[in-house]
Amino acid sequence: MTSRQISGEAQDITAPMPASLRVLTPSQRADYGRDGFIAIRGLVATAWLERLVAVTEEFVEKSRALTESNPLFDLEPDHTAESPRLRRLVSPADLHETFWEFVSQSVIVDVVEDLIGPDIKYHHGKLNFKAPRGGEEVKWHQDIQFWPHTNYGPLTVGVFLDDVEPNMGNVGFVPGSHEDDLFDQYSGDAWVGCIAASDLARVDVAQAAYPTGPAGTITVHNCRVVHGSAPNRSNRQRRLLLQTYAPADAFAYTDIVKQSPRGDTLIRGEPARWARHDPRPCQVGPSRVRTIFEVQQREV
Repeated sequence: MTSRQISGEAQDITAPMPASLRVLTPSQRADYGRDGFIAIRGLVATAWLERLVAVTEEFVEKSRALTESNPLFDLEPDHTAESPRLRRLVSPADLHETFWEFVSQSVIVDVVEDLIGPDIKYHHGKLNFKAPRGGEEVKWHQDIQFWPHTNYGPLTVGVFLDDVEPNMGNVGFVPGSHEDDLFDQYSGDAWVGCIAASDLARVDVAQAAYPTGPAGTITVHNCRVVHGSAPNRSNRQRRLLLQTYAPADAFAYTDIVKQSPRGDTLIRGEPARWARHDPRPCQVGPSRVRTIFEVQQREV
């Protein structure tokens, strides 16, 4: 094991198989356990998409008045009022009830239950943008070091708000990487939020899968999976709504969720009376982090 790797025996990332699944097939659930991610085409209904897109466009309009990023809006360097170019809207579920209703009550919560069990906490969310002919690269990384927990049950659901084809800055997931090493995402004393090139040589990124599909397609990935995305090389925008959930018995080591009034909210089932601790170590990132774009681009 190198100084930049943290190893350990693999653990089952899915909950015990329930008597019946709400949304997933047994095959999809098995795929998630094996690969650490799944994609389901067109799962989110049109009525929901129309509401989510309408609210998203309201926030894009608000961004026109901005000349630089702030705690809620992360802007591309060439953002202007005439041509708004966002990288992220931070914590959308805290900003509009439509987002909160979706992340706490929609079909995606049923998908989460099929994977991590009936007792579910909402951890945090964000809305990422990839503007046409641009959009920042997201370097290969793992999520859990940003928001470490006592176990590796947390997962993130991504919802395509647009039709996604190849070369649109699709997120790529490395199959099975959730069962391999957890990597150091510091460079010396600096938090960089990505995997060092020397460690990345040990990850088979050539085998990464880049899901595509119509608006309403979802991806689900485990918190240990290596993933990243290139710039959007198409002429169309790509908006991706992301929300992270945790089993009730997974407790955060840092207070990043305190930045959100809804962070760590129990949205289904019962609260845990015991914390479940994975025997593998978990790296602890800073408790105050701006967006992954700012960190990886060394803007902070």
